[in-house]
Amino acid sequence: MNETNDQIHDSYRSIASASEGLFKDNGSRFIALAYPVETESDVKEIVASLKKQYHDARHHCYAYRLGYRGDVFRANDDGEPSSSAGRPILGQIDANGLSDILIVVVRYFGGIKLGIPGLIRAYRTSAADAIANSRIIEKVAGRRFRLSFGYLNMNDVMKMTKELGLVPEAQDFGMTCSMEVRVRLSLAEKFLEMCSKIEGCSAQDL
Repeated sequence: MNETNDQIHDSYRSIASASEGLFKDNGSRFIALAYPVETESDVKEIVASLKKQYHDARHHCYAYRLGYRGDVFRANDDGEPSSSAGRPILGQIDANGLSDILIVVVRYFGGIKLGIPGLIRAYRTSAADAIANSRIIEKVAGRRFRLSFGYLNMNDVMKMTKELGLVPEAQDFGMTCSMEVRVRLSLAEKFLEMCSKIEGCSAQDL
């Protein structure tokens, strides 16, 4: 079902900055590291960096969820028994209703096997601790546009940006003017409609 302008839920919960959690059991240490991320490239970069930083750890298990819909996600057990690590981490992300977040749990093995129930508890608890130590924020999904318009139409364009609460960026006012704006998803259709009613105004997705 397509979302109409009034039905678009473009706000969602995420974390403001990196945070850390810890859980210990029978000599094993589970260090949970949570990061705000927006792309899978961000995820790969952070995971690769942590594997270098904690190169002596036994496992680097992680889970992430991305986007305002939260429809991009993955759980990775990194050698632990299937669904004993990544899934419990993802479960904590979902239990807190978060997206645009990556949690990596670094495990230092203590010599005593914990069993699958013990592993699930350890990864779940350490991930929950990292989230508890973070600051939850509300994010708003949006689209970026480059506006092009004639100098004589600048007042109409500025009036439109003010009405929609947009913050103009990268402005260039010559004979042909341009600026970049970020428009929240629920206002994108209205923005494009208003732009089309201004003579000589066009909006291009960035």
